[in-house]
Amino acid sequence: MKGYCEPFERKKITVLGLGLLGRGVGDVEFLAKCDAQLLVTDKKSEAELAESVAKLKQYPNITFKLGGHDIKDFQNCDMVLKAASVPLDSPEIAAAHAAGVPVVMSTALFAKYATEAGAVTVGITGTRGKSTLAHMIFHALQKAGRKSHLGGNIRGISTFAVLPEIDAGDIAVLELDSWQLQGFGDLKISPHIAVFTNLMPDHMNYYGGDMEAYFADKSQIFRYQRARDFLFVGKAIAGKIQAARPPVAPNVPPAIPEEWKLQILGQHNRDNASLAAAVLRPLGLSEEAIQDGLESFEGVEGRLQLLGHLGTISVYNDNNASTPEATIAALHALKRPLTLIVGGCDKGVTLNELAHAINENADSVALFSGSGTDRLKPLLKRKYQETGSLSEALKMALAATPKGGTVLFSPAFASFGAFKNYYDRNDQFVAAFSALVS
Repeated sequence: MKGYCEPFERKKITVLGLGLLGRGVGDVEFLAKCDAQLLVTDKKSEAELAESVAKLKQYPNITFKLGGHDIKDFQNCDMVLKAASVPLDSPEIAAAHAAGVPVVMSTALFAKYATEAGAVTVGITGTRGKSTLAHMIFHALQKAGRKSHLGGNIRGISTFAVLPEIDAGDIAVLELDSWQLQGFGDLKISPHIAVFTNLMPDHMNYYGGDMEAYFADKSQIFRYQRARDFLFVGKAIAGKIQAARPPVAPNVPPAIPEEWKLQILGQHNRDNASLAAAVLRPLGLSEEAIQDGLESFEGVEGRLQLLGHLGTISVYNDNNASTPEATIAALHALKRPLTLIVGGCDKGVTLNELAHAINENADSVALFSGSGTDRLKPLLKRKYQETGSLSEALKMALAATPKGGTVLFSPAFASFGAFKNYYDRNDQFVAAFSALVS
């Protein structure tokens, strides 16, 4: 893509939130290379953000203000780049708006400029399934030889930094959470092909228990579509989306043929594959190429991922199951005897269905301590042990599982407090498994 730096050159940009996931660092580095004058501010201290700051120290056009914010920094700049999890009602954003300073988000800006360059954007949202679906679509496109790019809510990938690679006719596949879609609403844009998998209670601590506010953010994925665009939706959410009067009629795709054999487990993943097939058809893939792409897809790290075996016991890593519904789906996908490792930080959602699924489908439970765990314990009828160490939880689970059984790590809760983020939680569990294998 030519001229990708022009909107940012010599602009005074305040970056609100750097984080530790790597995407923020990549965004800032991209803007620094475009000769923007950057002020990076975050409530976390420099010590807490040491890893991220170290990667950016080489750029003389980056200034850091860490450990808090100064309202003036949001009033005297050309643009504020907001991190995904910053609340829309924060005083910093209010100050920017009052001063007439545009507040933008990197993934939405990427989609805007990629579209203007002639790329086709595919956006996937939903409470569950969006990561697997985004990777599945991208894999099928790559296998079919189509030039495509993966971005959005993807580990370690700055979507901004992909802009130089964009050419007319490329396909950008974007996993979009509710926060990133706030940025699409601000710019009044939606992807050419939108997918809305499902809607379940999540992030209720952020949304104050308001499911309609959560849906409103996610609905930006279709709000600004045009007549020639496509909107594919899961069956359970179709009625709600239709009632929201989208500009494009929502389409519930048919199930994939029974003879298509997926490598990833569970009915929920066959549902994901049906949505993926629906997306790939208007992108020009043949049925043969679609089947080949879906059947060869091996899954995503941390999503019902078979790590391996310890003796005769199978160990699955479902770290990214941070909602009760995701853990319920995993429990239904695997055979017993099964020991579940579950627990973490409360997100303000109901736990009755999760407890019922555990009581019906798990033979024993290893609990990882946290505020959500404390709410779950009184609902459990299965014998459980509790620990604050993932490595100990794995050892407990293995000891409780008979030969030929399964250990499933599917936390159902957020990772706040005990880990840097949920990627850190994933890495710690994988490391605990590896330590027992070696």
